[in-house]
Amino acid sequence: MVAAAAAPRAGSDAGVKRTHARVALSAVAEETAVAPFAGFRRWWEERRAEDASRVDRIPFAELRSWSFTEGTGDLVHDSGRFFQVRGAEVHRPEGPVSQWSQPLLHQPEVGILGLLAKEFDGVLHFLMQAKTEPGNRPGLQLSPTVQATLSNYSGVHGGRAVPYVEHFLHRNARRVLVDVRQSEQGSWFFRKRNRNMVVEVAGDVEVREGFRWMPLGQLHRLLAEGTGTDGTDSSVVNMDTRSILSCLPFPFDGVPRAEPSGDLLGWLTEARSRERVRVERVPLAGLPEWRREPDRIAHRNGSFFSIVAVRVRAGEREVTEWTQPLLRPHGVGVSAFLTKSVDGARHVLANLRVEPGNVDVLEIGPTVQCTPENFAHLPAAAGPPLLGKVLDAPRERLLFDTVLAEEGGRFQHARSRYLVVEADDDPYEPPGHRWVPVAELLGLMRHSHYVNVEARTLLACLQSVCVPEPGRPGEGGGR
Repeated sequence: MVAAAAAPRAGSDAGVKRTHARVALSAVAEETAVAPFAGFRRWWEERRAEDASRVDRIPFAELRSWSFTEGTGDLVHDSGRFFQVRGAEVHRPEGPVSQWSQPLLHQPEVGILGLLAKEFDGVLHFLMQAKTEPGNRPGLQLSPTVQATLSNYSGVHGGRAVPYVEHFLHRNARRVLVDVRQSEQGSWFFRKRNRNMVVEVAGDVEVREGFRWMPLGQLHRLLAEGTGTDGTDSSVVNMDTRSILSCLPFPFDGVPRAEPSGDLLGWLTEARSRERVRVERVPLAGLPEWRREPDRIAHRNGSFFSIVAVRVRAGEREVTEWTQPLLRPHGVGVSAFLTKSVDGARHVLANLRVEPGNVDVLEIGPTVQCTPENFAHLPAAAGPPLLGKVLDAPRERLLFDTVLAEEGGRFQHARSRYLVVEADDDPYEPPGHRWVPVAELLGLMRHSHYVNVEARTLLACLQSVCVPEPGRPGEGGGR
């Protein structure tokens, strides 16, 4: 009797190639027997109709279990867990602004963002959750199977257990396709990280209420559904899902990922060594230019963001009612990649982003990443280079253009316009920018603190428009 050949390990070269082919096949699957798209639409409308969540702004005095500490005025939870709002003073001698002060969200815990994957009829499907977040409107979005901080899944809140978390805490007997710690918004969080995971299961998995198996092709189709002109969030795929999907070995131009070149790593290392950034903890009370009012902490000129408080009622969550602070941005952000094909390989124009919350000084970000309203009072030349180029790009060069909601657990009504723009023949490459093969970016994303969350969302958007042609799962083509 001849034993069957063992499946290649997920992290081996053969395992990566096999995963590459399976991801490609899932990316072209918009209809499967297990997950018909019309069935998703019905399920989604039912979930939205049943969503009775409610979020109300409240003054800080009505926060429960949150308070401003004596002396520093930091806003903290009574348990000392979850997150804190602290003051920070930032020094960047080489930057366009050499010093400033601001609030930052401190959340030292590493949370889990995890997708369960399973093959049905030879096609990878992912177990998605319809989840309400207090900062989005309406709050329901497609979230990962597990989206939880350590405080949540360890039960600090005293609520129900987080479904499926055991698959990501005890992973030895399962096939791990993705496992990497990634950063989140470095302008608002101080050194925030989440563990992005995709874990494949072979046996039966109970599909709980509010969960659904979906192929990658459906998620790509839904990515283009963004925010309405009235500001109501209709974006379906949430930020955490986008971050995980971007980490998959996706077959751009037939290459799932490549080891970053010495030239690329040298560019990063030199820039990190050159930048002198110092972030000092200072009291939230008395921050220069910031004012605390009964219902907000805001900059004196109304720019950037405010810290506000909300009361949340959400019947499907582990805890059904609570209060908390949220960071509320002022204005809609813009994050954009210029992209082009170089010798048959997809490239993007990357920008080195220095942000106060970064663990290691800077990370690779989009070509353009800003909130235009923050530059409205400045001369046009003071704005980000290439902002006009991406905003004024002709329609025929727009590969992707959608306003998407950002993370809703800590931010209120945070939205960004995400654009992927086919570059023209203009050779202009501003300082701090560089054309990078997408395959090398994916190689960098096997490691922490190299590619920021806005760039990862854009890579997920690029996946949705550069999927393989049906029937050719080993090649990166386009719809």
